[in-house]
Amino acid sequence: MHRPETRACDVVVIGGGQAGLAAGYHLRRLGVDFVILDAQSAPGGAWQHTWESLRLFSPAAYSSLPGRPMPLQAGETYPDARHVIGYLTGYEQRYELPVHRPVRVLGVHRDGTYLRVETDSGIWRARTVVSATGTWWRPFLPTVVGRSDFRGRQLHTVDYRSPRDFAGQRVVVVGGGNSGAQIAADLARDTELTWVTQRPPRFLADDIDGRALFDAATARRRALDEGRTDTGGVASLGDIVAVPPVREARDAGLLKASPMFVRLDRDGAVWADGTRASMDAVIWCTGFRPALSHLAPLGLRGRRGHIPTTGTRALGESRLHLLGYGDWTGPASATLIGVGRPARDAAREIAELLKDAG
Repeated sequence: MHRPETRACDVVVIGGGQAGLAAGYHLRRLGVDFVILDAQSAPGGAWQHTWESLRLFSPAAYSSLPGRPMPLQAGETYPDARHVIGYLTGYEQRYELPVHRPVRVLGVHRDGTYLRVETDSGIWRARTVVSATGTWWRPFLPTVVGRSDFRGRQLHTVDYRSPRDFAGQRVVVVGGGNSGAQIAADLARDTELTWVTQRPPRFLADDIDGRALFDAATARRRALDEGRTDTGGVASLGDIVAVPPVREARDAGLLKASPMFVRLDRDGAVWADGTRASMDAVIWCTGFRPALSHLAPLGLRGRRGHIPTTGTRALGESRLHLLGYGDWTGPASATLIGVGRPARDAAREIAELLKDAG
């Protein structure tokens, strides 16, 4: 019987998207022995799978990973996904990061003084693991009465690509965040659009972008850490960054939100007052949950599927760091500009742990 190959290194980083690359950059600077295992067949992480018109919330100058500024995209203030993929590809090559792909991690297990990382191409024994798998791979669908009865097409944000796929159709977009607003704006001119949100949409001021959001998230984390009053962070500013396509659709009167419907039936949506609307498709822009199934063998899950952490380090397993899942693993750590600082802190803590362990 063939036994899978077992290899060893000090640190295994799981995930080769922006968070994994930021971790790799800082680990390399500290001289740590590490590998990055990426389930994707090419560089770019989740950016390879987004819709065609997606734009960053920040200009290129404020969307960079540590060490290398993102170059400007000709003719665009807010870079598109293709530009981000090119940037991440070049970043990986520039720093010669040891990415192994495609490698899918099946589970992380305790193995004495090591963590055993089981994959579809063998086993790695690591003294420390950094989980940087993000949330894109675990889309969230809310419980809605009649969802299984609806005969039309249902998609999540992860499945949407282009308004060409819905031209002339009656489409409901559900969700009042950035994805919902961008996809609704994308569809507004080519479909019979209904945009529904749990509460009236809150657009940020037109001059606010991702840099301001990062600053707000950082200030909130600092206030909480110092025992001061919660500043409210990003939520205090609004929910939707008015990138140009969203701003144009809003100003043209094409982004008028309706209240959330109470149920679906075979043909469409039904509201609390009895209003009905027939639909061809529903696009659920309803968010994500952290993709952490590979860590299930460690038994660390807390509320809402989160693993309790101090900084990026798991409270129940000091050899595990979590990076890039949201504010609970570092202010704005799910963004390009925000992941650098927690990645640096995690790498320093890992280097100290390895040094102390000899």
